[in-house]
Amino acid sequence: MDTDYPEHLLAREPAPPYDGEGVFALWHFSEDPSLGRFRPRASAADPEARPFVWAVDTRHAPMFWFPRDCPRGCIWLARMQECCLYAYQLPAGPFRPHEVGGYWVAGEPVDAVGQVVIDDLAGRHARAGIELRITPSIWPFWRRVASSTVAFSGSRLRNSGPHPDRLP
Repeated sequence: MDTDYPEHLLAREPAPPYDGEGVFALWHFSEDPSLGRFRPRASAADPEARPFVWAVDTRHAPMFWFPRDCPRGCIWLARMQECCLYAYQLPAGPFRPHEVGGYWVAGEPVDAVGQVVIDDLAGRHARAGIELRITPSIWPFWRRVASSTVAFSGSRLRNSGPHPDRLP
């Protein structure tokens, strides 16, 4: 087996490596202990599609460390996994509500009264029952939200790449 990840075979960049990844190999995961020969099969999602034998490389194996029918989604966002935030608690006294819901403002300097370390950002969202989505562009989603009747808030949208309506 080759110890290097064969990036030249991929149509896109591979996910980042994970701890204890091991060498490049191809895998098929199953709950059936008696498999030995794999025959091409049509996809359950598209029975008319050409049948294939499906495999996953070592780098993407964690996506299949679940029971077969378990719904799942995986991310490889090192920044979300490695980021450590510090939440500073501020006294309520000097603040007043801003017209934008959820925001409060103070017209004077304010000293923090406490600090909380926030890490495992993806896990924190999951435990709170908040859905995270990974998408190549936020703009189709944001367009639907902004034209809907739901209350919404956006932040740092300028960091999400060019807006498709404003391309040069």
